[in-house]
Amino acid sequence: MISGCEPNIYLLNSLFRQVLIWFINGKLYQHIMKKGRLLIFAFILAGCQTAEMATNYSNNTLYSTLWIQTAAEYEALTLQAYHVAERLLPVAIADSGWTAALEQGDHYEELPPAIILDLDETALDNSFYEARLILEGESFSEESWNIWVEEKAAEAIQGAVELTNLANDLGIAVFYITNREAMVQQATEENLQVLGFPVDEGSVLSSGGEPDWTSAKTERRNLIASEYRVLMLFGDDLNDFLPARGMSIEERAQLVKTHSGKWGVRWFILPNPNYGSWERALFTGDEQTDEELQQSRLNRLEPGYN
Repeated sequence: MISGCEPNIYLLNSLFRQVLIWFINGKLYQHIMKKGRLLIFAFILAGCQTAEMATNYSNNTLYSTLWIQTAAEYEALTLQAYHVAERLLPVAIADSGWTAALEQGDHYEELPPAIILDLDETALDNSFYEARLILEGESFSEESWNIWVEEKAAEAIQGAVELTNLANDLGIAVFYITNREAMVQQATEENLQVLGFPVDEGSVLSSGGEPDWTSAKTERRNLIASEYRVLMLFGDDLNDFLPARGMSIEERAQLVKTHSGKWGVRWFILPNPNYGSWERALFTGDEQTDEELQQSRLNRLEPGYN
């Protein structure tokens, strides 16, 4: 063993178990070819976890990125959400009183139907960008993110292309509200088109596309709801459905309960353990260092001791 290294037995066991599953299912070669670099890094990390590595808190997404890229359960969850939505679309069209948007005004019953999707981690899979950050020891930055977007290399979340095309075939307008910057909207639209998503002029509403289009997304939902009856909303963050910025964990939980009847019917949320407003809610705002941020994360754990 290399001096100063200590094996992470839990991670090693998890990785070996996943590789064995791929071998049994005859998919080992396929996964190694697609995700080999990330797996090699994970095995190295598990086999030699130095003190320095153990205390580097700048990127905490190794396990969650591996889950997104390798877990069959992740794909099952996304397919589940989009399949349920597919079955409900005809019902939503037929019911003129059906709306998913809290911003929907009066007399919307005669408006043409539409659905609204967030893009990143809802329709587009950016886990490859996250994997690069892990492998290169980097953290998120707007510069590296925009470079990634310009590559047009994001893949489709399972079920999203089929759902949006079904909606389009049924005469439902498909809109994408994204917090990608307007400066990379052309690359975003081209990425969507290559993947088979329906994209029309004006269907992608990017952050900063208009002066009042902030990351809060409320104004963009307002605009769509003024011209369309919004049947469904899809996202990976509470803010894709209603304003939740700056709220505490408890306030966010109450929002979910208040709108419990909408989930899985009018509102469809996709799993994203890598980032989002849920993570910002963990912190007090007083943290100054990575160590203090990590301590705030640990403070949120509930071991359930009596």
